[in-house]
Amino acid sequence: MSEPVWLEVALNGPFGPKRQPHAPYTAAALIEEGLACARAGAAIVHLHVYDEATGIQNDAPDTYVRVIEAIREKKDVIVYPTVPMGGGGEPGSPERARARYAVIDELGKRGLLEWSVVDPGSCNLARFEDIAAGGQGVLYSNTVTDIDEGLRLAGEHGFHPSYAVYEPGFLRLGAALAKRHGCPAPIYRFMFTDEFTFGYPPSEYAVESYAKLLEAEAAGAQWMVAGLGVDIFPIAEVAMELGGHLRVGQEDTPFGWEVSNLAQTERMAEVVTRAGRSLATAQDIRAALAR
Repeated sequence: MSEPVWLEVALNGPFGPKRQPHAPYTAAALIEEGLACARAGAAIVHLHVYDEATGIQNDAPDTYVRVIEAIREKKDVIVYPTVPMGGGGEPGSPERARARYAVIDELGKRGLLEWSVVDPGSCNLARFEDIAAGGQGVLYSNTVTDIDEGLRLAGEHGFHPSYAVYEPGFLRLGAALAKRHGCPAPIYRFMFTDEFTFGYPPSEYAVESYAKLLEAEAAGAQWMVAGLGVDIFPIAEVAMELGGHLRVGQEDTPFGWEVSNLAQTERMAEVVTRAGRSLATAQDIRAALAR
């Protein structure tokens, strides 16, 4: 019998209401949409918190606490936060790494983390449209010092690292560092895109390539398909066939997509059911990661 499929929903992301106006940004909206998606079949909820007065991401621990506790009080799901892109201090310095992961450390101390973002690599995040217009995009920098700090906290607080794999080298470095730290098993989230210039487009050959590389570097590790600026639905079935899991949500979709988090969750749940598979519960996921 096939293992149940994990379904994650990423409610908003770092882009803000100007670029993703249909995502939730207030604590109340995050709680409402998180619970609605959980009831529709998502066993994992990922989110970024914002300052409600300015509409700017602020990663405040107390806001995370409010949202995580409110969702988990009514539904047994895995809820996890992001990590800020920047931080004080020089890139590669321990001070910068500690600053970036300060909110994760605080949430871990409060016993609220089962997963957390720990992205194992650096890349340019640039949209094709912006490059054509002479833009440069931004450097998404995760030095080994940064990654080490995230994995150290994973070991200290017992949470699973959620690895966003933008390029194949992220997978190889992440696997090597996880072995070095001996932390809880990472989840490898393969990042596809139509809108940005990194990595692979959402295609069958790309899913197969990542799955083969993962088997070589971290055999048996859990993985899912996701991305930025992408419609992930066309590769959902091949991902499930190869043993992977699925993520939907406003964080990952092309800018301006009007399809709500709930509608995406409901649609993907139907894809899973039509494929003759069942959706995993949070308990199923915890049991699989404990093996």
